[in-house]
Amino acid sequence: METLAAIRGHLAALAIPYREVHHEPTLTSEDSARARGEDLRIGGKALLIKTGDVFRLFVLSASRKLDSAAVKTRFGAKKLRFASVDELRELTGLTPGSVPPFGPPILPFELYVDESILANQKIAFNAGSLTDSIVMNVDDYRKAAQPEIFAFSE
Repeated sequence: METLAAIRGHLAALAIPYREVHHEPTLTSEDSARARGEDLRIGGKALLIKTGDVFRLFVLSASRKLDSAAVKTRFGAKKLRFASVDELRELTGLTPGSVPPFGPPILPFELYVDESILANQKIAFNAGSLTDSIVMNVDDYRKAAQPEIFAFSE
């Protein structure tokens, strides 16, 4: 609930409207989309990935897959890997599937958003738990999150 409260506070400070949805626990993007009553495409899938020696947060449409070659090229990394469950818990206090698509001041990671997110008018995401989601306008999300944008999905 700490992460959800931080997101609420951040959005309130910026006077950004959003819709909060409380739902049954969801373990997949498909389950989350169904629980929110939204299309899978507007789901923002947040992935904590280690590129070289640095963890970074990448957000792409839940209907797409990570293009690891594009990420490697962008950061000049020879390899990359997803954070383990233990690393995710240690670095964020969160479980897989509950990571929201925010860097500072919510999470302490550089934030990168794939162009697939911008193809929609809304973004929906789990907000620090598997039972709480937020749905908001994409332009408002960009204002609140201040991500760097490039193409890294397929």
